[in-house]
Amino acid sequence: MLIMILEKVPSSLRGEITKWMIEPKAGVFIGKVSAEVRDRLWMKCMKSINDGGAMQIWSSNNEQGFVMRSYGDTSKSLIDLDGLTFVRQNTY
Repeated sequence: MLIMILEKVPSSLRGEITKWMIEPKAGVFIGKVSAEVRDRLWMKCMKSINDGGAMQIWSSNNEQGFVMRSYGDTSKSLIDLDGLTFVRQNTY
């Protein structure tokens, strides 16, 4: 299972992601893709994100059961504490 959250990104990028995943809410994508497709989608986001931000969350065999990564200007920050990932609200 893969979840991607895109904030303030070009609509063309959102359209590209919908080729692989569904978008139940604006900027939130859900799907089941291979690790290769997941990484290619991430690379596409990093190249096309402009001033926006992206977060990717997928199932994994670890303590939390998932892995997260983020890129760009998102409203949340990821913090790793002893192998556990926490999310912090960014205040501007």
